[in-house]
Order: sequence, then C-alpha cells, then structure tokens
Amino acid sequence: MDLALIPGVTIRINESDNVVIVIKPEGLKKQEPWSGNKMALEHVPMGHKLACLNIEQGDPIIRYGVTIGFAKVSIKAGAWVSNSKISMPEPPSLKNLPQPGTELYTAEPLTGYNFEGYRNKNGSVGTRNVLGIATSVHCVAGLAGHLATLVKKELLQKYPNVDDVVPINHTYGCGVAIESPLAQIPVRTLRNIIDNPNFGNQVMILGLGCEKLRPEQLIGEVNSNQSQILYMQDTDNRGFSEIFEAGLKMAEEHLSRLNHRKRETCPASKLVVGMQCGGSDGLSGITGNPVAGFASDLIVRAGGSVLFSEVTEVRDAAHVLAPRMTDKDVLDRFVGELKWYDDYLASGGADRSANTTPGNQKGGLSNVVEKALGSVVKSGTSPIVDVISPGEKVKKQGLSFVATPASDFICGTLQVAAGMNTHVFVTGRGTPYGLAMLPVVKVSTNSVLSKRWHDLIDIDAGEVALGLKTVEQKGWELFKYILDVASGKKQVACDRLKLHNDLVLFNPGPVT
Repeated sequence: MDLALIPGVTIRINESDNVVIVIKPEGLKKQEPWSGNKMALEHVPMGHKLACLNIEQGDPIIRYGVTIGFAKVSIKAGAWVSNSKISMPEPPSLKNLPQPGTELYTAEPLTGYNFEGYRNKNGSVGTRNVLGIATSVHCVAGLAGHLATLVKKELLQKYPNVDDVVPINHTYGCGVAIESPLAQIPVRTLRNIIDNPNFGNQVMILGLGCEKLRPEQLIGEVNSNQSQILYMQDTDNRGFSEIFEAGLKMAEEHLSRLNHRKRETCPASKLVVGMQCGGSDGLSGITGNPVAGFASDLIVRAGGSVLFSEVTEVRDAAHVLAPRMTDKDVLDRFVGELKWYDDYLASGGADRSANTTPGNQKGGLSNVVEKALGSVVKSGTSPIVDVISPGEKVKKQGLSFVATPASDFICGTLQVAAGMNTHVFVTGRGTPYGLAMLPVVKVSTNSVLSKRWHDLIDIDAGEVALGLKTVEQKGWELFKYILDVASGKKQVACDRLKLHNDLVLFNPGPVT
C-alpha cells in the first residue's frame, strides 16, 4: 500500500507494516493530517503507533515487516494502536531457526583509523589508565570506597599519567553457595573485570579474611603475587589506621607502575566496544539503534570488536540473527544461551514479557517483541562470529553476542568482564547510566530528550527522525566520536558530571 506520509510527522519502517510511527516531537493531534488528507482519529504521542489501514480484531499488528502482536479489538485507520489493544505472540521456536551463514554480509575493510590508547603486555589496549581497587566480599566495600577517595585526594596528583582510582565493589563474596555450579558466573565475572584492559594489570584486591570467595581466586594471571592482596583481618595490622596505611602503601606502589604507561597510537582494531540500550522508546529502532548499528559495522570493518547483549531483547529476534551466525557451532551456542535463559526465567515464575518497563510502554513500545526487533538493530549487519557466556571474555575480533540479562547495570558489568574498553549506550527515555572505569557514550533516540538533557547526552540520533541527518551520517559521527573518546580527546557527559553506576554481578546461584 502506497502512503503519502507527511515528512516529520510519521514514518513507516517496512512497506508491509500496517502501522506507522509518530515522529513529530509534540505528537500527532486529533484531526491532524498524517498522510495526505488522512486525519488522526485521536491524539497519538511521539514514538507510538498509528494504524495506517483498518485492522480487524485478531489481525496481526505488523512493524518492521514482522508480527509484533495481535489486535484485541478492531482498530480503524488513523487510530492510536495503544498497548492495551495488542496481545503478545508466542516467541519463535528455537528448534526451527534459519540456517547459519545464509546472510553473511561483508564490506570492504576500513583502514587508516587509529586512536591513542594504553598498550598492555597481553596485546589488549586500554582507553584509560585506571587503578582498580577490587574487593573479594562486600564486607570491605566501605574500606575500598574510603581508600579510593583518599588516594584520589592525596596521591593521584603525583602520578599525572594515571586517570582515576576506581573501587570495584559488589554485593557478592559470602553468604553464598560458592561451590554451586552457578557460582562460576559471578566468580569469573569478577576475575575478568580485574583483567579489563583499562586497569593495566595493576589491580589491588581487598579482602576481609573469612569470606567464602577467596581473594586468591581472583588473582589469576593478572596479579601473580599475593602481595597484591590486603586482608583487613591480617593480625599484623592493629586498628583501622594501620589497615588503612597498608592500603595506601599498596595503592602507591600500583600508581607508580601505572604512571609508566602513556598513550600511544593504536589501530582501531584494538577497540572493544559494547553496544547497549536502556530506557528505550518507540524511536529506538528507527534512530539510535540503527546509528549504533552503522557505527558497529564501521568498527568491525576496521578490525575491531563489538559486543551486543541482552538475552530477553534478542529472544524474539532470534530468527533474524540466526542467518548472520558464521557457522552451526555459533548458532548452537546462541540457542543454548537463549534456552538456558528461558528456563531461568521460568524457574522464577516469569517469562520474557517481564522485560518491558512502564517507561518503555509510555515511550511507545507495546511489548518485548517490538522492543527486541528494534534492539538487535544496534548489532549492525556484520557476521556474528562468537557467542560469549555470562562473565567470560571476548575471544574473537568482530561482532560477538555476549549473553547477559537486559538489566542495564548487570549487562554493563558483564560487558566490562568481556573486555570492553568503550561503551555506547542508546536511550530514548533518558538515563544517567555511566561507568567509572571506561567511557560511556550516551546516544539519544529523539531530539526532545537531547534538548531537555542538553548536558547529559553526547550524540543526538533524533536528527535522523527529523530528516536532518541520515543514519549513515550519524553513524560516521558516532564512530569518529568513539575514536576521540577512546583517545582521551573528548570527555563524555557522564564523566564530566561524575555520574557512575555501581557494578552489579549476575548471580543466578543459591544464597545461603
């Protein structure tokens, strides 16, 4: 069906869609034209769906050329297709997915792009030079936070090449079934966070002494010397003052070694960029995520690595992603992760429908199916070369799926563990999310948010909806901005404002 859509008012994603999306910032008013002389039958907010033809009760609601639900009632053309009018379809079967390798798009390699980073002996490259103060148990979180504050205040200025001091606190370590098979997820997550390239193999570990998670389990190959561990219960230290002095001494030793690191020119192939979205709205799949996806393809073409995640936000798009898997092994591991998560949710009396938030729905996303189809767009079009289990490290260059919950904080934590050195976070509703150990580039899906949060948003992808820029133009802008941020030439908003979230471990195991 041909529609003479009015630019800047509505947009149709696929010619088979029976809904259009309102992109006008103030929404579409009742009796306002949306296509030629066709009028809206009621007010439709920005990001929400409007029926572009009559939809009978029980008919599919189609967006992105895919059924996102079924009409609970008859909906006239020009009416608001609100959340209450849509029932959610069953998830696609994991047994009959398309064959892998049937949609492997390759593009010319992208050469000549570099950034100024910190090289590590293991070949990884940091975008920052940070002293991490890790903890083996939440009991010592207060010590880690207090120590980091004082180190920054009294010592950091003596070591100009060190960017920051970051406590790596969490709520794990004791009161847990540490021998449970599922305990491997939070334990390996912590171990691999400590090995993140931005810490330069110079992380000190604070322990209590009686915890179940032994600090020695976190050392691995990063800190082969147990002198990197400080126990509060060490009998050699009397009182808090001596414990604290021992911590300051250990911190200064690490700062001295980190200060020898300097930025040097590194190829863009050393980027490991995590793509994530949160506070999504109806424009996320039209602007912010496609822009992130275009930048993702540029990074992969430059030889770099891109991570995309959030199991419940790819579950309903599994059939879209399967043909992009490079081989059967990758597809089998992908299906295994989705199946594990289906069972995990079921064991808690939930399913994927629990994903969408009131804010998502207020922004125009009716259900997780619609959300998933817009979410996966930030992975671009590159082949999916690997699937990474929660807490594991990235193994291959290119595009990898990192199996994580959709929770912003847990997803970000697991991407840090995977080796991410730069983060891209797409939001439509707005979030102050940020990480202290690496830069988080905030991309807004609509210009209303960018203008309102003028000092919180780094890139306004809403210009795409307004016809001011193309996805390609904004994708290149984001790619170049990532290089500048990774080089320390530009500072992201959440760093400028010191807005940083705590790390949150994924612990599906028993708590005792």
